[in-house]
Amino acid sequence: MPKTVSRRFVLRGTAVAVAGAALAGTAAVAATAEPGPKPTDHSGHGGHGPQAFDETYKGRRIVGKPATGGHEAHHGGFAVTVDGKELHVMQNADGSWISVVNHYQTFSDPLALTRAAVDKLQGATLVPIAIA
Repeated sequence: MPKTVSRRFVLRGTAVAVAGAALAGTAAVAATAEPGPKPTDHSGHGGHGPQAFDETYKGRRIVGKPATGGHEAHHGGFAVTVDGKELHVMQNADGSWISVVNHYQTFSDPLALTRAAVDKLQGATLVPIAIA
């Protein structure tokens, strides 16, 4: 004699399958994310900030150095340019770095971040961020 399956049973099974798939996807993303370094203190209290760089990467001149003026310098930041145009970067609380080009991907240092931004730009020119 065939057993009847209720709508509730099917929905419960579907919900469990969806939740499992979501958790598996989250675990896969976490496993492939680039881990950030231990938090660095570059506020002038004995910590060391990221290394300055000035190089050509894929035909683009990328420069990064401790910020010397403006908002970024006040908060112990780091200034990055691609072909002389500012690339806004920010250090997260865990020490990882993000930019306006790769906002949802973290990097261990500004050099790796800038190289990834150049890759993502695919030859496009950076434009200034409009601040209202």
